Amino acid sequence: MEGFLSLPTSQCSTSSLFTSRPHSSSAATSVSFSLQPPPQPPESNLRRPKSIKSSPKPKVPSNPLKNLTTTISTTTTTTSNNPSHVPAPIESEHTTHPLASKLRLSSKFFPPPPPPPSVLQDTQNETLISEPEAPSPQPQNPEKFRQDGKIFIGNLPNWIRKHEVAEFFRQFGPIKDVILIKAHNEIHRNAGFGFVIYGGPPPLAEKSAMKAVEFDGVEFHGRILTVKLDDGKRLMEKAEERARWVEGYQVQDCNNKSKWHQEREGSRKLFRKILESEPENWQKVVTAFERITKPARREFGLMVNYYARRGDMHRARETFERMRARGIEPTSHVYTNLIHAYAVGRDMEEALSCVRKMKEEGIEMTLVTYSILVGGFAKIGNSEAADHWFKEAKERHTPLNAIIYGNIIYAHCQTCNMERAEALVREMEEEGIDAPIDIYHTMMDGYTMIGNEEKCLIVFERLKECGFIPSVISYGCLINLYSKIGKVSKALEVSKMMECDGIKHNMKTYSMLINGFLKLKDWANAFAIFEDLVEDGLKPDVVLYNNIIRAFCGMGNMDRAIHTVKEMLKERHRPTTRTFMPIIHAFARAGEMRRAWEVFDVMRRSGCSPTVHTFNALILGLTEKRQMEKAVEILDEMTLAGISPNEHTYTTIMHGYASLGDTAKAFGYFTKLRNEGLEIDVYTYEALLKACCKSGRMQSALAVTKEMSARKIPRNTFVYNILVDGWARRGDVWEAADLMQQMKQEGVQPDIHTYTSFINACCKAGDMLKSEENERDFICV
Repeated sequence: MEGFLSLPTSQCSTSSLFTSRPHSSSAATSVSFSLQPPPQPPESNLRRPKSIKSSPKPKVPSNPLKNLTTTISTTTTTTSNNPSHVPAPIESEHTTHPLASKLRLSSKFFPPPPPPPSVLQDTQNETLISEPEAPSPQPQNPEKFRQDGKIFIGNLPNWIRKHEVAEFFRQFGPIKDVILIKAHNEIHRNAGFGFVIYGGPPPLAEKSAMKAVEFDGVEFHGRILTVKLDDGKRLMEKAEERARWVEGYQVQDCNNKSKWHQEREGSRKLFRKILESEPENWQKVVTAFERITKPARREFGLMVNYYARRGDMHRARETFERMRARGIEPTSHVYTNLIHAYAVGRDMEEALSCVRKMKEEGIEMTLVTYSILVGGFAKIGNSEAADHWFKEAKERHTPLNAIIYGNIIYAHCQTCNMERAEALVREMEEEGIDAPIDIYHTMMDGYTMIGNEEKCLIVFERLKECGFIPSVISYGCLINLYSKIGKVSKALEVSKMMECDGIKHNMKTYSMLINGFLKLKDWANAFAIFEDLVEDGLKPDVVLYNNIIRAFCGMGNMDRAIHTVKEMLKERHRPTTRTFMPIIHAFARAGEMRRAWEVFDVMRRSGCSPTVHTFNALILGLTEKRQMEKAVEILDEMTLAGISPNEHTYTTIMHGYASLGDTAKAFGYFTKLRNEGLEIDVYTYEALLKACCKSGRMQSALAVTKEMSARKIPRNTFVYNILVDGWARRGDVWEAADLMQQMKQEGVQPDIHTYTSFINACCKAGDMLKSEENERDFICV
């Protein structure tokens, strides 16, 4: 015990210096470092500090840097001329021993006294008083520093990223740059404001900025943004600060003091405790990690794993690189956590780069690593890559477990390769690995995707035979099956069976039933299921609200749809683009374009960026009202917002010009659609045929039908109706009759519009007998 607490003799003699310092009584408390008797006081050759009479202060030039240079050069010269001479220190009542500042432990027990005022400081103060103050720079006009196309954004969330801001403000024009002002104490968070700079020529950039400013007060991720044009004050302040620095003014430095006052071990224990008890509170977890003065490999590994479970692959990588920057070499466990982060984020290219790095560093891949790779490729639907890593795991690790088998079976079920999935189940059973209930659910979900009701029921019965009790997931697979194949009545029977077994519905099972009724356009029953959900005490989520809004729009009850949006906001659910899409589409189809535009503006102000489908709904409403100029203007707005039109956009505009009989513009947009490499389908050709027949250009219509045959696009009833109507307008009964024969040969069933057009052709040609024959055929059909 004595040897453990004792220090060397030299250290003990040094520690005795603490008691001889002329501090106050509170600072003079002695601390014993040894159980041995204290050493003898030093010999008389140790000089005591003496008071020196103050001498007149030398005059110092106005520039303190010159004075410092002169002092250093004088001292250097004196020392070089007389090497044996040692300059005596300037002593005062606060003089301490020169070793005291070098002792690490001394700063903890005896804080050093404040330094005496230096000669330079006193002289500089005298100089500042005596000399006249230098003139400050003249204030400048902020407008001179204003940049075209630059806007200020305030009240941003502290966690927001550049790409999210750019994605939202891109709808007003092309963006050149996004500047987020970082917080002074946390560089990973912003200070709540920033700037967006629009690109392009100055007039276009300024126009985009003005459009963005109109949305001042828009809601963005739960915050009401302040959006205004940049006034140039920030750049002006930087210019003035630079000018003051050049003229010799001192700029106050930010003194960021550290907040890591807890000991390392206590911080590590607190971090692990928060990680286990409050994993959902990510801010608290990150704060606890940052408080660890010197994290070890274990803490870094836990943090990478935490980000991996959240799917935040960028922060997981950042933590991993921080660990390597500290000189801590990663292990297989840490690499596996990083690969897991990329797998959850569906970035398998980066996951494979980590695997290559592991192999380069000679780190062995575990079975868990292989299982994560197989599961990652299963999520993105790449069953071939999943098979490759499964086979490699089979070669290097035997036996395998149920987890990796479950992942590879899921991969093949997602690609509807149920034969391979069945073979893997048999292989697993042959190796003596018991299949958990999750694999039964995976197989049922696979049979649901291909619509195989019989095998899905077989797996359900097999599940019960193996001693498993069906859960809400088991019944949910059956409900999903019957909802997808249109047998909603059987889905309701499964629902009642589930309730009889004492299993309550959850949000997903209710959503499946509602989706089943929505497919049948049974809006009333869909809303009835929604009421049952509310009565059971469940709170609808955003997806469920979107579905019920779609039901109200299908019923034509637009007031209830808008009221549901308000209920979402009351429940603090953030509406999405899918929330507003059916409302805009319903108003556009009804011809109420004013209300459609109002909902479109509300959507933007709610922080939802418009998509190509939103713009297509507006274009559809305008073309049905034959307002083609306004419809084409929306194309320009889409381009400005960075949204490319798709084939439905151009097809809708072609149908609009076809209704007007404007063949030239219809063919012009068809050429543009083909040049952009978009898909051409039967609806596109319908628009061209409609334009040709409307304008009486039947030869052009025949050329279009030949191109359809060359592309192997079959003609449906609507195509034949357009052609028959075109010949009927000209009174050419023979061509119309020939088309009727072609329909019979190709097995295309004529409808009431086909017969009406043909009878009209007969009447125009004066062939009433032929008209009566077709009328009798229609009655027989």
